Amino acid sequence: MILVVGLIGWVGLKAGLALIAAHAQAAAETRLVVSLQREHSALLAQERSLYQKATIIREARRLGMVAAGERPFVVVNLGR
Repeated sequence: MILVVGLIGWVGLKAGLALIAAHAQAAAETRLVVSLQREHSALLAQERSLYQKATIIREARRLGMVAAGERPFVVVNLGR
């Protein structure tokens, strides 16, 4: 009888520990999903901005490009 009660207690304890571990893993996975959703939203916003004309012009100028008909100027030794 004591052996049966001990066996049932051991099985119950093992199941309880597995439940706690599963709960902790589910919480970690939920945090990961939230983080990935935020990153996805940020990437979608970045993608939308890349199709805007102002962004295209700004990035082209950052790369040194000039619009048709403009005259490029280069300033050197600024601050010396």
